[in-house]
This record gives sequence, C-alpha cells and structure tokens, in this order.
Amino acid sequence: MARQIQIQAEKALHSPTLKTIVMVENSLKKAGQLVSVAELKRMLPRKVMHQTVLEILDYLQASGKIMIGTKGILWIFEERKKLESMANKGLEI
Repeated sequence: MARQIQIQAEKALHSPTLKTIVMVENSLKKAGQLVSVAELKRMLPRKVMHQTVLEILDYLQASGKIMIGTKGILWIFEERKKLESMANKGLEI
C-alpha cells in the first residue's frame, strides 16, 4: 500500500503543465498532417521529455482531439466556430 502511494506521488510530480499541453496541441494543429512522435518533438519550440510527450498524447487521444495510428498522430478536433460555419454553408434538407 505504501509503495502504491509513493508511485502515485511520483507520478503527480511529473505531470505535464497546462502550458506544455497547449504547446503540443498548437504544434499538432499547425502540422495539419500525420506526424511521428519524433517529428512532433522536433516541431516543439522547446525540449520536452519523451515520457511527458507520451502522457500528453494519451490525454489528447482520450479527449478525442487526436488519433494515433501506426503511421503517426493526426489532429482531428474541430473548433465549434469552424463547425458552425461548415453547417451554415451546408445544404438544408
């Protein structure tokens, strides 16, 4: 039990900051295409630990913002205002 609490405490100390999560999100949005983890790390404006990038990618995938496949990572989330403009241009039935 004590070991489990220690592991959880260590994990909490290494959680990515919101600033880092937003930085990764913005880099994936700008890419506009499939990118590998290595390419993503090179695109980031500052260095981020590999494990931190993987934690952020897990979060983004769970929240439905990205898809991770065998060929790479792809940003799939559409902002609400963009969806509304697409709906306004669409055909009404």
